[in-house]
Amino acid sequence: MEILVEQDGRDYSTFRLPARLATVYQCQQLDDLRQVPLEPKPRVQGEGSNTVFIGDELPPLCRFVASTKELRWLDDDRALLHVEAGHNWHQLVCWTVEQGLWGLENLALIPGSVGAAPVQNIGAYGVELADRCRYVDFFHWDSQQVQRLDVSDCAFAYRDSVFKHQLAGQGVIVAVGFTLSKSPRRVLSYQGLDKLPANCTLQQVLATVVTIRQSKLPDPGELANCGSFFKNPLLPEKIAQALQLRYPAMPVFAQGKGQSKLSAAWLIDQAGFKGKKLGDIGCYSRQPLVLVNHGAGTAEQLLQLIESIQLQVQTRFGVALETEVQLVGQLSHRASVSL
Repeated sequence: MEILVEQDGRDYSTFRLPARLATVYQCQQLDDLRQVPLEPKPRVQGEGSNTVFIGDELPPLCRFVASTKELRWLDDDRALLHVEAGHNWHQLVCWTVEQGLWGLENLALIPGSVGAAPVQNIGAYGVELADRCRYVDFFHWDSQQVQRLDVSDCAFAYRDSVFKHQLAGQGVIVAVGFTLSKSPRRVLSYQGLDKLPANCTLQQVLATVVTIRQSKLPDPGELANCGSFFKNPLLPEKIAQALQLRYPAMPVFAQGKGQSKLSAAWLIDQAGFKGKKLGDIGCYSRQPLVLVNHGAGTAEQLLQLIESIQLQVQTRFGVALETEVQLVGQLSHRASVSL
């Protein structure tokens, strides 16, 4: 295990706000996790693509960076892919396409690590991680042992899982198992993908997803961001239908079980925040769901912009927006900033 002290928080979050991390435990294997001090309990961190550090009173970080993968055939068509948590997600998706394996291609270019993916049940273009996941291996701090959770035990839901609730802070995801196939598993219902031919190849699906995402979303390496900052709201179907009667252009997506999903991006855009800046923090000009740090942003600016967006959307539409990105830490004081 490598113990890093007095680290710059900007190196551990793609939003790159100034912060000081007193200790980072970099773990390469399971035995390293068993050596991590548990007082105070560390925060588990992947590549930082869904985390923003607020202030300097921050917990120690634990990063499990092991990244091997193993492919085992279940039959003539299906394969089980076992991947350690430190593997980069997009690189894994590209590798599966190179192997001719269907299943993960719609999830290309989502930033972060494999271990972070189950926590919020990442999803895009009609596919969620839950659709392809077979199991998650979870190391418990208390028992110091690894438990294999079947997909049915993970309580996957829209941007949600057991790892956000009962198992939050209780340990570390160390590996994930996926079921993939040689035979096509095309999901082409989403806008952009629906223009592909019915017999399109894996490579065509991957390339199209990458092109769409690059046209809408900024590269965190060039413009600091954590991707989609807010969740798309889930509402009872009747309430969503009533809103759509008032606002006919409002996108509404049926989710089954009496629920409908609204577009947070549309709500934020209609509230007038697209391209708006507060200091050096702003809504991305091409996609208002993405908040960006133009270089010298502060936690005060970010928190005030979040609150302004939530207030305006709530006031205009009666819809509460919940942040998808995790805000870690707190400020001892708040300076007022004007839009």
